[in-house]
Amino acid sequence: SLGVQDFDPEVQRAVNRVQPEGETRAVIDAARAAGFRSVSIDLIYGLPKQTLDTMRQTIDKVIAASPDRIAVYHYAHMPQLFKPQRRIVEADMPSSDTKLRMLQLCIERLCAAGYVYIGMDHFARPEDDLAVAQRQGRLHRNFQGYSTHADTDLVACGVSAIGAVGATYSQNVKTLEEYYELLDQNELPVARGFRLGMDDALRRSLIQKLMCQFEVSIAALEQAFPIVFDKYFAAELVQLRRMEADGLVSVGPDWLTVTMKGRLLIRNVCMVFDRYLAGRPDAPRYSRTV
Repeated sequence: SLGVQDFDPEVQRAVNRVQPEGETRAVIDAARAAGFRSVSIDLIYGLPKQTLDTMRQTIDKVIAASPDRIAVYHYAHMPQLFKPQRRIVEADMPSSDTKLRMLQLCIERLCAAGYVYIGMDHFARPEDDLAVAQRQGRLHRNFQGYSTHADTDLVACGVSAIGAVGATYSQNVKTLEEYYELLDQNELPVARGFRLGMDDALRRSLIQKLMCQFEVSIAALEQAFPIVFDKYFAAELVQLRRMEADGLVSVGPDWLTVTMKGRLLIRNVCMVFDRYLAGRPDAPRYSRTV
């Protein structure tokens, strides 16, 4: 996976990350020659100095490079957490409306080039494992992105790494000193953990379906969990009706479906079902969705 971010030289200078296009293409060629099964390119939209024109040029160059997978991430500007971002001039950053149009541009051009829109921020060739898994209903998403390995335990190795084992999540300590000290004491270097209850498992399953398939069978959800959908999610349905009026979702008696327009804002749709966000409306967010 190659972190290109953007091929435009001015954008690269604005984020203090100069990476010539020729260098990236050379790495891709070397990976192909070495027999790598899959090559992925990561892009970011919402960077300073980016415009629709520069984004279009970058996308065209990426298509010409012909990677197997492409990720298009939204830039999270958090200078209060990341010191290098303090050098970025916020006035040079595109507006929310422009960023949404950038994402739409990426989806349109990549799909026209034959890539499958996996969802949220990922694209893949039709024969790629991710695209096949989506067609077969096996696609999975965790905090690392989309995956074909559902129900697989993740063991966290390294500082601040996040693990998922069974119905639990855990995060390791954040400094090397603490990490090695606990290992030397023959203890797991875990700083905090969380055990999922029924409601957590239900909401995780629902959000997974929305992110991976863009639709949820209400009957299947009621069969898997001891709930009546309309009653259990009465408060959420009020918000969904507003989204339905905006053309983002379709709420029927049997299915909850995200429209093509709504896929651009799938994070916002899924946030409706996040009980922890709903319980803390004034809590700080790590980043904006658009």
